[in-house]
Amino acid sequence: MSEVLVSDEIFKDANKGLRASEQSLREVFGTTDKLLVAEKVLQNGELQLTAQQRHEMLEKMRKQIVNYIARNCVDPKTNLPHPPTRIELALEQVRFGVNLNKSVEEQALEAIKALRTILPLKTSIATLEVKVPANFRKAYNLISQLGSLKSTNWLPDGSFTVTLEIPGGMKAEVIEKLNSLTKGQAEIKELAQKGGQN
Repeated sequence: MSEVLVSDEIFKDANKGLRASEQSLREVFGTTDKLLVAEKVLQNGELQLTAQQRHEMLEKMRKQIVNYIARNCVDPKTNLPHPPTRIELALEQVRFGVNLNKSVEEQALEAIKALRTILPLKTSIATLEVKVPANFRKAYNLISQLGSLKSTNWLPDGSFTVTLEIPGGMKAEVIEKLNSLTKGQAEIKELAQKGGQN
């Protein structure tokens, strides 16, 4: 606990340097033990942020939500992801508010529901089969991290085939990475693209 605390004093107003009286500590916390009071404040208190800190945290979370939607959703007409700028503008249009007390994923799912009123969206999972020539077999570890690895088949000539599941919005990015890793020599075939709600 002592590593977390800047001071062993409990302040009524830290900015003004006003210490809390023992009587007020006893009334509010039921004890005058400063370590117990500090522990209760850490467990139950609210973190006070400056307006700038709060704004920066909200913007960072908003970008994470937009990226989550761009990665996991596609336009049902084209099966391509919406550009992040379009998603940001649509979030403003539906007046979606970011909440620092909820997870990015939880808010992204709420945002997707709200966006569907003005933007065609469907969640999408693409399944790719990738055949990699033997001279790029060292790229296996990197390739297996590009998505959820469903199967691997090592062939007698040293080449291998993997089946990857990836978010539909990341398909172009993953194909580009695969081509970069194998200098364009990988054979990539889309086996399926499953979608959720439109």
